[in-house]
Amino acid sequence: MADEILTLTDVARLLKVADKTVYRFAQRGELPGFKVGGQWRFRRQDLEAWIEQRRVGGQTLSSAAPTRSTPRVATGEHQRVGEA
Repeated sequence: MADEILTLTDVARLLKVADKTVYRFAQRGELPGFKVGGQWRFRRQDLEAWIEQRRVGGQTLSSAAPTRSTPRVATGEHQRVGEA
């Protein structure tokens, strides 16, 4: 089907990750998707392009969206990875 629409669970199976991971990426806008009646939906062709972009760019899910905090050495404050 050329314009196949997938659910969050379908995408999680496709990417072989947890549903929560797909939800988190969709919420942050890091995964192409849209909501219908409050539920996430994804176009297969958008996901295939997203996957190909990361494959070519060498990114993984974890490197595309760092989420852990790292301590600042000088002050002891925490910052999100990638923030100044």
